[in-house]
Amino acid sequence: MRAIGEIGVRMEFLRDAPNATASELLDLGEEVLEHWIAARGDAPTDERREGFRLLALHRQGARGEPSFNACRETCRELVYHHNLIALEPDHPETPRRLRLAAMVALHLYLFVSGKMEQSELGEFCCSSRPHHAQSA
Repeated sequence: MRAIGEIGVRMEFLRDAPNATASELLDLGEEVLEHWIAARGDAPTDERREGFRLLALHRQGARGEPSFNACRETCRELVYHHNLIALEPDHPETPRRLRLAAMVALHLYLFVSGKMEQSELGEFCCSSRPHHAQSA
């Protein structure tokens, strides 16, 4: 899996290619979910849900795993930021929106990678105290 840091969210890149950056973040989110699905022995879908493969991948990844729904809103938020940027790439808030989208993509990566290590993650909250106490 590519490191989430590979996106290189530098201010000059954000200003020069906001649509490309937003698409790359969406692609990274898809890649994270592809790894989750493949680790469970399934083939990642190419379908779309509400126009986005990320949402279809989330739906597929949550089948039989109710605690995986904890990252549903994270996926939707990544789509939301993508849409904001795609609709108004020259908006003055675009660099901020891209940074937020990068943080959301990172959160998705951390949740899924944590879930792959500890299956109970997400049953209460991805930042719940029992999970942190257990790892300490």
